[in-house]
Parts: sequence; structure tokens; C-alpha cells
Amino acid sequence: MTKFPAEPLRRLFYFVSPNETSFEKLEEVPKYVDEAIPYFVSMIIIEAIVRYIQGKPLPRFNDGFSSVANGLLSLMHGLLFRSIELSTYVWFYERFNIIQLPWNNPWTWILGMVGVDFCYYWVHRWGHEVNIIWAAHQTHHSSEDYNLTTALRQSCILKYISWMFYLPMALCVPPSIFLVHNQFSLLYQFWIHTETIKSIGPLEWILNSPGHHRAHHGRNRQYIDKNFGGTLIIFDRLFGTFAAEKEEVVYGLVHPLDSWGPIHSQICHLQYMMKTFMETQGMGNKLSVIFKGPGWSPGKPRLGMIEDIPKVSAPMPKFEGPMLPTWMNVYIWVHFGLLIVGYDMLAHRDQSMNAFSVVCYILYIIYCLEVFGALFDARMMASYMELFRCLCFILVCKAGSPTIGMSLTFTSLVYWIYIGSAILWGYLTFNQYTTKFKKAL
Repeated sequence: MTKFPAEPLRRLFYFVSPNETSFEKLEEVPKYVDEAIPYFVSMIIIEAIVRYIQGKPLPRFNDGFSSVANGLLSLMHGLLFRSIELSTYVWFYERFNIIQLPWNNPWTWILGMVGVDFCYYWVHRWGHEVNIIWAAHQTHHSSEDYNLTTALRQSCILKYISWMFYLPMALCVPPSIFLVHNQFSLLYQFWIHTETIKSIGPLEWILNSPGHHRAHHGRNRQYIDKNFGGTLIIFDRLFGTFAAEKEEVVYGLVHPLDSWGPIHSQICHLQYMMKTFMETQGMGNKLSVIFKGPGWSPGKPRLGMIEDIPKVSAPMPKFEGPMLPTWMNVYIWVHFGLLIVGYDMLAHRDQSMNAFSVVCYILYIIYCLEVFGALFDARMMASYMELFRCLCFILVCKAGSPTIGMSLTFTSLVYWIYIGSAILWGYLTFNQYTTKFKKAL
């Protein structure tokens, strides 16, 4: 039977039934997130058009890059390993399952939905209240903009912590049901990262919404550590962590980032935490640096003091970095787009590719993302890094296929784009070097 074209779109809003999304075996569960990617792209474009019509600023090239680049980084582990959340869940279920719930019962499906959201609430809450987990989660909050690309800004590290919060579900909920709802929870949280939808009416008493989640992303004092729910908002209302969106939200971290580099946004707070750990006196205080809140310091409550949060109100200046010419923004995004296509090809690669080759490709992707961040930051070595990146691509392509570039194929087109790019950056690098040399004389 042909699928209704809007079915993947319905999944983004959890408009699905137990009958159509319950499966007996893990292998039968569709890759809902992968199937939704074209809808992600379409909705990002539509949101930009709506923002233009509403007279709001369009997404910034540099911030949009940073969000998508961090999302891409968070997917790298999946090229080598199975999801750690799923692997540990299956392992625990096979050994410690005590209640055999039928996979095809609607009540099992509903329990799975509520269970995933309840566990997510606590993953998310601890991600704000425990410094070592915040060091991973802060990446998602590091954007000072709030649009659909922000939803893609994810941590590389958090998944290696969050898996343990879902293990109690394995006592009774089948892995296939867990996997279904784990994906739907992620899909639902994509569309709520927008300013174009003000309210969803009375549903906001039960469901998470763009307004609730805008408040969650705020660094205004009244929004700090509020609205942790994924799909539902009822647990925030029950546990006293709910805050309605009233004052205009100022987005981002309490101490905003000063770089567009994705690696920096992934590890910056971890570096800060380890520095604080080393400087803090006493083992008890050192452990508190790790396991208490990000705002804690000796003599203060576990979560710190709200008075220490800088008082802000919109509008606030945002980190812009160097103003790049239009051609540079377009250049970076063209190459970034090619990199995303390359990642997709790698994700759907022939399984016979050996692990060493996959690791090399992953390292190249990570290097590319850091180079693009360096270009947006206008770092001194950025032009040299980009020239090296282009030359590496050309040499590897030529070594793998000596006849590349001699036919009208997409691969050949990409090859010639890199040839042109290498010439461009060779020229710019030579100019930079000679200018620097002349100044030294």
C-alpha cells in the first residue's frame, strides 16, 4: 500500500497511532529520523520565508553553520557504532526484564510514550543541574538565535551519559516500543525551536510548545532551569520547574561563546570545568565542581545563586565575529553542503568498507568543520587550513580514481570545484604571506 505523502510530516507532531507505529522486532522499526530529513530542510526554508514576511531577521550564515555543524558532529559516532542508548537498553531488557508487556497492545505504546518523556525530563533536568552533564548539554544552548537550525545543534558527549536514565523502562517496555518513542520525541522537539509560532492554545497545558521551549532557551533570570519536558509539559508543572513565556527571551548561554568553531562549542565548558577543578581547594569541593550545578562555588547552594546570573533584557547584542564578504559566506555554505552530501554517502556506504577508512573519513569531516569555523572566525591560519583541506581532497580523489574529472558526473563536478577552490586559496594564501613578509621588512 502506498504511504500517504504527509505521513512523515505527521510524525514530527506525534500525530501517529499505536496501530501504525508498533513493531515486534527492532529490525522492523523504521528510521523515522532519517526519513524526516527532507522535511527538516523544507521547514527550515519555509521558516526563513515566514520570518522575512514577518519582518524578522533571517537566520545568520555563521550561526546556522554552527548549529548544523554541531549536529553533524553529534552523528559521527553512528558511522562506527550502534546507538549506545539502544544497545544498553537491549542488553538490560534481555537480562532484567521482569514484566512481559505485549508489543501490540495500545497501553504498552502509551506507557512507552509517557515513559520516554518522563525519563527525558530527568535527563534534561540533570543536564542543567549537574555540571559534568551541563558540560555536554550546553552545546545545545550556545546559540544566541532561536530557529529551526538551533534544534540541530546537539552534543557529541551527552548520549554517553543519557542512556542510563532510560534503563528503568527496560524492566517492562519492549525495545522496539522504546526505539519508536525515542525517535518521535526527537522529531517533536525539532519544530518547537521556532519564533514563528506564538502559541498552540489550550494544548500548552499538556504539551511542550514553541513558547515553553523559547523560555527554556532563555538566559533571563526567570527562565533559568525551567521547562525541561520533551513532548509533554506536565512533569514541569508537577515538579515545579514550569515557567510561562512572558518577558521577551534573550537566548544563549549566561556567558556567551566568542567563536563559531564547532569543536570549541562542544568542549568549552568541559575545559572551564576542569580548570576550575584544578584551581579549587579540597577534594570535597573538587567533587562538587563536577557534580553540583554549573553556578556552584564554595559557600553557595547546590545550584548556585540566581543573583549571580547577569540580569538581561531584550534586545541584547549578539556575538557576530568578523563581517565576512558575501562571497565568503556563500563559499563556506557550498562546501559545507558538499560535506553533508559526503556524510550522507558515507552513512549509506557499502558495509565492506573497512573501519580504518571510515575513521579517516570521519577525521576529515571533523577537520573540515573546524576549518569552516576558522573561516567564519577569520583566524590567522584559516586560509592555510582551507588550502590544505582542498589539496587533501584533490590528492585522495586522484589517488582513488586517476581518471576523475574526465567525465560529466557529479563526482567530477565536485572535483573541479575543489580544483578551483585550491587555486583561489593558493592565491589568497600567497597574498597573505607576501603582505606579512613585507610588513616584517
